Formats: sequence, C-alpha cells, structure tokens
Amino acid sequence: MFKECLKNNVFPFIILDQNKAFYIRGLQEYDRDSRYLIDTCLDAQDTYQDMCKILMDE
Repeated sequence: MFKECLKNNVFPFIILDQNKAFYIRGLQEYDRDSRYLIDTCLDAQDTYQDMCKILMDE
C-alpha cells in the first residue's frame, strides 16, 4: 500500500498496531460508511508526516 501511495502521488501512511482495530473496522464498514476508513487513513498520514518531520530535523 505504501508503494501504491507513492506511485499515485498520495502522501503515504502506515497503520500502527494501536490503530489496527480502527483500520479493520473501516474496511468492514466501508460499504455502509466510508468515514471510518477515511478518517483512520488520514490520521495515519498525519502521524507519518509528523514522524518524517521529526526525522528530517535531526
């Protein structure tokens, strides 16, 4: 998925263990309500971006 994000000019994200249940719920509920998955992925993008900024500053 990471590689597909880069290939499609989407800021990548990594689903951390602490968010795995939210991600799975988002996949299960996607047809009924896509917001669970979208919110989880957007949050993961924010987290990844924050981690990248920290690493770039070091």
